[in-house]
Amino acid sequence: MCDTIVALPDATADRIVLFGKNSDRERNEAQVVEFAPRADHAPGTAVACTYISIPQARRTHAVLLCRPFWMWGAEMGANEHGVVIGNEAVHARTPPGEEPALIGMDLLRLALERATTAAEAVEVIITLLEYHGQGGNCGHLAPRFYHNSFIVADPHEAHVVETMRRHWLVERATGVRSISNLYSIGRNADRISAGLDAHIHEVGWRSDAAPDHPPDYAAVLADTRRDTISHGRARCARSTSLLHRRGGRLTAADMMAILRDHGAVAEADPDWHPQHAVTRTICMHAADGERGGQTVNSLVSELRGERAVHWVTGTAAPCTSIFKPVFADAPPPAHGPRPTDHFDPLTLWWRHERLHRAMLGDFPIHLAAIRDERDALEADFYARVADVLAGGDAADRAEVVAGCWKEAILVEDRWMAEIDAAAPPGDAAYRASWLEMNRLAGVAA
Repeated sequence: MCDTIVALPDATADRIVLFGKNSDRERNEAQVVEFAPRADHAPGTAVACTYISIPQARRTHAVLLCRPFWMWGAEMGANEHGVVIGNEAVHARTPPGEEPALIGMDLLRLALERATTAAEAVEVIITLLEYHGQGGNCGHLAPRFYHNSFIVADPHEAHVVETMRRHWLVERATGVRSISNLYSIGRNADRISAGLDAHIHEVGWRSDAAPDHPPDYAAVLADTRRDTISHGRARCARSTSLLHRRGGRLTAADMMAILRDHGAVAEADPDWHPQHAVTRTICMHAADGERGGQTVNSLVSELRGERAVHWVTGTAAPCTSIFKPVFADAPPPAHGPRPTDHFDPLTLWWRHERLHRAMLGDFPIHLAAIRDERDALEADFYARVADVLAGGDAADRAEVVAGCWKEAILVEDRWMAEIDAAAPPGDAAYRASWLEMNRLAGVAA
């Protein structure tokens, strides 16, 4: 269960496009942050995606990817041309395909590798979707099958793409836009796939009395039971409200703050603890029962023409993480081996996850202890990035990126050393759910 947000230039302080996404997945499902350089490919070459192989493009662009460790595709990412994409699971009345095909994360990566603009990326997604279809298990320990939606943005525009099997809808975004785990394109779709309206009529989903006018696609497509389970509607409303609070003045820091949001209840209660959450929140923390997932990585992008700046945590729980800068020509520095679902203190993701899980012992106190330093450090990083954008070359940008990443990792190591770790508090079910995940990952008690 994830959330993706975008703000167009008229909603932002610097009149740029801002993008943000939280990737919510199972709590031991470590995510890789990696850079793949541009490449040329021989005719007839195939690319092996998560489950199937398809013909490779003659040229692929350099891409920054945030992907679950076990799949080829990515949950979110950017390319060298300033195109960024985030995807969401959505649930329709028509069941998703279980047969191996392209999954939503594959479509996202393929679009980043093949497109130079947001509009081109939309065409890549819908063309590949129609030809190859979507399907296959998207879960880690538990099987999960779903359709996909996307926000696709570049320095000039953004689009929402929502899919159901091989069908699709596209809507151009204006102002601010948020998507979550629900269909959101109503009667104002700019384009739809050729057979979608016919399918809606054939299966009897259309119940309004005006068949000559577009239906409310979000209403007729949605599996309302799954919508209720995901709390996608409430999270989408919350992120939209937070975007509007700063409408016309939004900054990268505001986007980070939205991705760290725990909801209105936590906003009003300084003693809020993740175990108290009764719904899924934008900054998602795992618990027992249906809330088994958590935010495992976060991305904020500033799309400034040819010089985009991307801020990535590379770690879970953005409230406990530090956003670090990346450029297309200054990718993430080496930060340990690629993580898996087994604890490895040499990897960035598990190194931070040890901190995150230790903080659960007394979450309100530990979060309060790091919040000011976290925000001040990110503000300092932002100033360094602004300086190098004003007058630096690629080597200067790489030096700034490397310095920020090194400092952030050292600060998180110090936070860990200062915490007197304890078992997560709360009732037996909450405690047991974390102990079981720790056991599966090999995390020491």
